[in-house]
Amino acid sequence: MTEFGDRRKIAFHNLGCKVNSYETEAMLRQMQEQGWEIVPFEPGADVYVINTCTVTNIADRKSRQMLHRAKMMNPDALVVAVGCYAQVAGKNLLKDPAVDLIIGNNEKSRLAERIQQRLQNAQDALFAEEIGRVKEFEELPFGGGGEKTRAFIKIEDGCNQFCSYCLIPYARGRVRSRSPESTLREARRLAEEGYREIVLTGIHMASYGLDFPGDAGGSAAYGEPLAALIEAFAEIEGIRRIRLGSLEPRIITPAFAERLAAVPKLCPHFHLSLQSGSDGVLHRMNRKYTANAFLGEIEALRGAFERPALTTDVIVGFPGETEEEFEETVRFLERAKFYETHVFRYSRRAGTVADRMPDQIPEAVKAKRSAGLLALHAANKAAFERGLIGREREVLLEEPVPEKGEDFWTGFTPEYVRLTVKAPGARQGDLLTVTVGEEML
Repeated sequence: MTEFGDRRKIAFHNLGCKVNSYETEAMLRQMQEQGWEIVPFEPGADVYVINTCTVTNIADRKSRQMLHRAKMMNPDALVVAVGCYAQVAGKNLLKDPAVDLIIGNNEKSRLAERIQQRLQNAQDALFAEEIGRVKEFEELPFGGGGEKTRAFIKIEDGCNQFCSYCLIPYARGRVRSRSPESTLREARRLAEEGYREIVLTGIHMASYGLDFPGDAGGSAAYGEPLAALIEAFAEIEGIRRIRLGSLEPRIITPAFAERLAAVPKLCPHFHLSLQSGSDGVLHRMNRKYTANAFLGEIEALRGAFERPALTTDVIVGFPGETEEEFEETVRFLERAKFYETHVFRYSRRAGTVADRMPDQIPEAVKAKRSAGLLALHAANKAAFERGLIGREREVLLEEPVPEKGEDFWTGFTPEYVRLTVKAPGARQGDLLTVTVGEEML
């Protein structure tokens, strides 16, 4: 690493979830406000920032690969590891010659300051406090995105669930909620910038507000603070759509679903992480619900909304998963008919309870089970999309499609189904009501 002088080019690369994407955009804006030039993640940058992920072993490997790629693109550059992998692997990363600065999950708001200190030859290279002790939500600079259609707002960080396979509570800490005042202030700014759709996101969003003091938190019903926040968002002029990130399934009760359905701006698109349709596997995962309870939550949403798009995550090959337990998951998915099912092969994580479990499943078995569920996903997805044909849907236009011809755009319905439509004279961010045709899918 050499003296930088007036060189002020910085490149970002994001790995992982929607929360990471939001935080990367916020850090990017933070550096812009400090006078840095944002450049592509290519050779030529003076500083490379990689927002890392640690949700699986593959995510760890990709994080290391991107850090090494950055150093190879410019050996004299400052390479900064930020985020979840940086948090849990901090001291080990200090030994990696490709990494010059390590920023944990409650230091991102000080990125510009830490980079400047390091460029001035400060010796400190690791800033990752014990995340489990952090009790305050870290406010990041106002974020948004490049296009003027959809923006993410992070409303919560951390997780108290401690699923037996997951490192996220150790990387993100305990639940910490952003104040409604700060959250709504950001939403109003986004609306003024021209964004039409807001996506609420967090690590365990169903726990939003349960850490607030007094009546706003510990004594509140599960889901009450989140429902109240959604209702407040709906009052913001200019925001036409509200979309939710992943929800913990236990938050869905008939009363909660009916309350959400009473918000016309809320998109009928819900991601509920299942992970397994077998009660035995769910118990070993420490998921705290049963398959039948999950079905009841699906029914609550389908009773409150007309044809909502329901999506989920499933892990195959969890330790001890028998053929019978896997078949229980298959039967559950056939019955639930999710719009989309994101299938993951179980990834062994050192430091978790599942890592110490017997009967670890061979990779070949995981691959076979994954292929079967992916085929079921494709069939369910196609069936849901065909069910939209002939129905009127509002489309939020996002990108022109010149290869289709003049005036063609892609955009998303409230269910988050991508359509290609002809819209003469349209602009990015326009909302257009169309009758869905097969050629649009």
